[in-house]
Amino acid sequence: RFVVVAVVSSLSTVSSGINAEYGGDQIDINPSQLIEYEKITQTDESALQQAIKELEEKAAREEEEKKRKEEEAEKQDTEPVDNKTTEEEEVKMQELTDDQKGQIMSSQDFRAFFDSASRVIEKALSEKIDPYFPYCGDNLKDSGDNADELLRCDRVFEDERWTRNRCVTSFDVHSKYPELLLTSYNNNEEAPNEPEGVVLVWNKKFSKTSPEYIFHCQSPVMAACFARFQPNLILGGTYSGQIVAWDMRAGKRTPIQRSPLSASAHTHPVFCLQVVGTQNAHNLISVATDGKLCSWSLDMLSQPQDQLELQQKNRIVAVTSMSFALGEVNSFLVGSEEGVLFSCSRHGNKAGINEAFEGHHGPVTGIDFNKAVGQGDFSHLFISSSTDWTVKLWSNKISKPLHSFENANDYVFDAKWSPVHPAVFATVDAMGRLDIWNINTDTEIPVVSVQTNARSAINRLQWSSNGREIHIGDCDGKVFVYEVKEKLASPRSEEWQRLSDTLTELQQQAAETPIAV
Repeated sequence: RFVVVAVVSSLSTVSSGINAEYGGDQIDINPSQLIEYEKITQTDESALQQAIKELEEKAAREEEEKKRKEEEAEKQDTEPVDNKTTEEEEVKMQELTDDQKGQIMSSQDFRAFFDSASRVIEKALSEKIDPYFPYCGDNLKDSGDNADELLRCDRVFEDERWTRNRCVTSFDVHSKYPELLLTSYNNNEEAPNEPEGVVLVWNKKFSKTSPEYIFHCQSPVMAACFARFQPNLILGGTYSGQIVAWDMRAGKRTPIQRSPLSASAHTHPVFCLQVVGTQNAHNLISVATDGKLCSWSLDMLSQPQDQLELQQKNRIVAVTSMSFALGEVNSFLVGSEEGVLFSCSRHGNKAGINEAFEGHHGPVTGIDFNKAVGQGDFSHLFISSSTDWTVKLWSNKISKPLHSFENANDYVFDAKWSPVHPAVFATVDAMGRLDIWNINTDTEIPVVSVQTNARSAINRLQWSSNGREIHIGDCDGKVFVYEVKEKLASPRSEEWQRLSDTLTELQQQAAETPIAV
């Protein structure tokens, strides 16, 4: 604050002049005073206006700069990104060397990521979706119900590297994910440098034709299955006698466990493999051609928990096939190279072979219990196939066949009951033919017979869990998926009673006509 003192020095002179001008009247002038001013009151008006003008110009410039940046940002969003933008020029990525690239690509994390991502992309690319599909009904045709078209080939699975010239040795369907189909293969004699044993998991849900998972080992895989209560595990029995286990979560194609090649385990080919039991108590049962049965814990394949020698009259039984009844863990059936079937027990006083079923004149190639659940109990029924060109129907209550199906003209390599229809079963033979039988309809000829496109013998078959699909595999490595029409696959309510009547008739015929052995 500045203090300005205004002093009137010539008050008398001024006063005298004024008095003379106004007629001599006396004019009083107050004495000098101290007047205080604020600095702002002394600011020049022009300077204030200048400051205001500068502030307005600054605000205008800032507003203009803001609009310019917004326009540039909008322009960058709409225009394609140039590979040589200013930011990329400022921040240049370091180029990796070939060694660094190879190290990254060979790392376990990168391989796991690439394997998982490639399966997802392959599924998406292989889907055939018509976005212009009309739902107004113009595309519908009067198809009706063609009684002759009870089977239709839906898919064919093969792989140039992994299945070519390999024989399909077994099938299994995942219990949790029925779209996953497991197939095992033996060796490819024309590719000695490739693994001898291969197991592939195919995905029927998507249109892609490559395997979902690929596993292999150094011995031909003669039997394989999913671990029913551990859905990530796959188990295999090999020609060398080893039991191997693969893990679908591990990201590796080689086994995570394998049994030893010693006298404590198998040393002969393992053609039979099955997981039996419950969620809390289950075991892997394996039987080899040396007649040895082993029971394994899936957590430890270093040695079997139990062993059992299957012998008949002090002779080793060379087992080629095996089947457990639905829900059974102790009693089971085996087929042998001699053409004889045996009922066996794992435990108890009658552990080992209990009874023989004679009727075939060649090695037994397949055996299967009836597992259909419905109004009647037919779990005592089983069928067997053989190289004697026949399929036989048995009951474990009778030691001789109830009926012999002799429609085949070559080796019959496999036979399986439908899992839902009590009177329907399927067979495959060396001529590449697939037959579907319904013994409630006819016991002399199949209801459906299909000559497949296989160039070689059909070696194995497997039904889907709902009975609407049949999977068959040939000796060239091809897998055919056949759709079974509902008319054939789904049983009517009267089928169980009809089957009971059919069995009564067949038993009477069997009693009247002894089977020559």
